[in-house]
Formats: sequence, C-alpha cells, structure tokens
Amino acid sequence: MLFNSYEFLFLFLPVTLSVYFLLNSKRLAIAANAWLFSASLVFYCWWNPAYLPLILASILLNYTVGNMVTPDGPGSGRKRVSRKAIFIFGIGVNILLLGVFKYTDFAVTNLNALLHTTIPLPRIVLPLGISFFTITQIAFLVDAYEGLVTERKFLNYALFVTFFPHLLAGPILHHKEMMPQFDRPRNKVVNYRNLSLGCFLFFIGLFKKVIIADEFVGNVKTAFDMAQSLTFLEAWLASLSYTFQLYCDFSGYTDMAIGIGLMFNIRLPENFNSPYKSASIIEFWKRWHITLSNFVTTYIYTPILRSFGRITFVNSLVAILLAMLISGVWHGAGWTFIIWGGLHGLALVINHIWKKAKLRMPFPLAWGVTFLFVTTSFVFFRAKSIDRALVVLKGMAGLNGVALSAKMEGLGFLARFGVRFGGVTEDLVSGRNMAVVALLFLLILFCRNSTRLATGFRPGFRSALGIAVLAVTSMLSLQKITEFIYFNF
Repeated sequence: MLFNSYEFLFLFLPVTLSVYFLLNSKRLAIAANAWLFSASLVFYCWWNPAYLPLILASILLNYTVGNMVTPDGPGSGRKRVSRKAIFIFGIGVNILLLGVFKYTDFAVTNLNALLHTTIPLPRIVLPLGISFFTITQIAFLVDAYEGLVTERKFLNYALFVTFFPHLLAGPILHHKEMMPQFDRPRNKVVNYRNLSLGCFLFFIGLFKKVIIADEFVGNVKTAFDMAQSLTFLEAWLASLSYTFQLYCDFSGYTDMAIGIGLMFNIRLPENFNSPYKSASIIEFWKRWHITLSNFVTTYIYTPILRSFGRITFVNSLVAILLAMLISGVWHGAGWTFIIWGGLHGLALVINHIWKKAKLRMPFPLAWGVTFLFVTTSFVFFRAKSIDRALVVLKGMAGLNGVALSAKMEGLGFLARFGVRFGGVTEDLVSGRNMAVVALLFLLILFCRNSTRLATGFRPGFRSALGIAVLAVTSMLSLQKITEFIYFNF
C-alpha cells in the first residue's frame, strides 16, 4: 500500500487511527498495540501476502536471539553455546537473509562473467523494506549483546519493527527511542496538536512526492535509461532533475512517515535537514539520510575502527572508506552502488584530511564543490549500469556538444559560441523544464525545510487553510500513482 493512494488516505489510515484510539479510550492498551501491529502487517503484505512469513520469521528469530545474548538473559548462563556464538549466528542469519534476497542475482551475473558460465539467474523478488527492517534488527542484536537493551516486551518489539509509517523506506529507527513510546500513557489519548501537525507534515510530504518528484520521472527515465547520447544541457538537466527528484521523493516519504507517527503520538527521528545547503561532504552526511548516517557510524564504522586495535587518524580514514563501501552495497546489488559508496568514502577521506590540515575555502566555492560532487555521484546511484552512467557523464563533461531546443532559435546569437539548435529531447531541454529546475533549485536553497516549518507550526485557521491547499492540490494528482524510489532498496 502506498501513502499516495486513495485506499490509504480514505480507508486504511482513518480506520487504523480511529480504532487505535478507540481501544485506548477503553483502557485496552495491549489490544490497541496489537491492533496497530496487525494493521502494520496488513499494510506490509498489501502487495504480496507471501512477504508476511518472512517478516514474522525475522521478528521471532531476532527477538529470541536478542533475549538469549543479553548478559542477564536466558542465554547468559548457557555452557554448551556461548552468548557470542548465538550473537554471531543471529547476525549471520540477518546478513544471509539480505544476501539471498538482494544479492543472489548480482553474484550469479558476476560469476557468469568471470568464469564464462551460463548459470541461470534465479530472479528472486526483493521483499519490500527488507533492507530497513533487517538493519534495524541488527542494531537491536548488537545492543542486546552489549547489555544496552532494557525494554523486552515482545509486542513492543514487534511493533517497533513493523510500525507501518517507517516500515518500507525509513527513517531507520532505534529500539531505545521507539519501544518505550508504545507504552507511555500520554501517547494513548488523542493529541489534537500532534494530529494537526501530523497532517501538516504528511501533506507537505505528499506534495513533495506527487507534485514535485513525480514531475521529473519521465525526463529522468528518458535520459538515464533510453538515450544513446546526451548533449551538455540534456545531461545536466537530467542529472539535476534526478538530484531533486530523489530528494523530494525520499524526504517526502520521510515527512509523511513522521507526520503519520505524530498522529499516533509517536515521534520518529528527523532524517533530512536541507542537505543541499551543505558546504562539505561531511556536513552533507550529517544532513542527508541522517538515521542511516547514525547507523553506519555506530554499527559499521566504529566496529571496523576498533578491529584495527589502535585508533589512529589513518585507521579512521580506512574505516570511513570501508564503511561507505558497505553503505553502497547496502543500497543495491550493482557495481554502480559500489562506485557511488566508494566515491563518497573517498570524498569523506579527502574532507577529513582537509580539515586536519586546517585548510579553508570560501563558503560559495565550498558549497559549489559539494553540490557538484553530490549531483555527479548521484549519476551512478540512478544509472542501471556503468555504461548508462557514462552516457550521462560524457554529456555533463560536454563531450557531445551543447544544443538547445529548435524552438529556441530566437537565441541564434549563441551559435557563434558553438551552440546548435535541434537534435535534442524536446521535453528535457524545454524552457518549462529549465524553469522548473531553476525554481526548485532556489526553493531548496533558500526556503525553510519541513522540520523548520514544523517548529513554527501553530494550529489555527491559516494552518488549516494551508493543509487544505496542500491536500487538495496533491490529491488531484493521485491518478498518476508511482512508487517511492527507496522502495527499491
């Protein structure tokens, strides 16, 4: 089920919300949580009920292993099987789960290319949200092993994993922040401010998705998937279009998830903080997909650094590079994602060396370099193959010349500078598309983001009118329903 669908907006969400607070009003808190857990499972398996046994098995396994590896848990006194062995088993099963469903086809493809074999691809269908609910539970196991888990109620754990707003594309939740919220008495009654603020954030996110992000779908697909070559403007407009599409699509999903959570009086963590305003790649990763950055730092970078024995500056740089490569692999089964992760790893290494040397760069130049790098690296993130990425990059480098739409021949004086007219994708290099990209560029750079808008939110007539305008505008565009980009990861 999609947030941007009529069945979610007019059936699933209002029914789930109403029954949840009705049960709580009758002081049936456990029943209310059980209802929310059941509704989340329905939401998850809406596309394919075959996904249900997988997520249930994952929850049961990780909850059991987590309790067994806790220092004062059932496994602490075992003599035949150590806590460490059980912990390694639990982590191994989670990694195997991801490996089988996400990377089998990639592994077979590369094996065939390396050994010149013809092993048929199994073409395993990737279960939705598997990357998110798997790493969420890996964090739980690590914390359980280190004795950091205090909340152990099974229903709260199951709800923490499956809570439907975040289930398919984040933000990545932490058990310590989430599980206690399901038992707080003040969260069991309707909070009208949270309800109105939740609606405000939800419809901001819906507007970002259906009005802005979906605007770029056709042009991005044409440039990245079908074009045999791209001119300078075509390539840059395609690259910028995807940069804005990805941000509005993913941050739009996050806004909707946080908004829905607030309707249930559950606070989900911030995941974006105007990342395209960053003046360094270090700052970018503090603003972009914040919950993933926190996970990578705590559960990947730190263990790698510790494994070196000595914590030195050089070792920290190696750990950063390895952590970002792993992050790239996590995003998808393909060499393009590995390259993307490696590029960001190298950029972070250079940025840390630059900081250690106490070098400075004027803010406009620092911002420009950062944005240029992020936009260029996203070419690999979007392209389906290295060859397709090179088509876009060659165009961005100007290797195929500069061309404008034939409709812009009024700018004929540009011909003396090598600009030609015609022979381009008219929709991509249209005046309208250029204007949309330029306008969005200015909005993202100079307007307050949804988090800042939420901070200043006050329920009232003006806010109600704003919500209504966002809602109506967005819902009128729901006839062109598209999935969220991060559903693929």
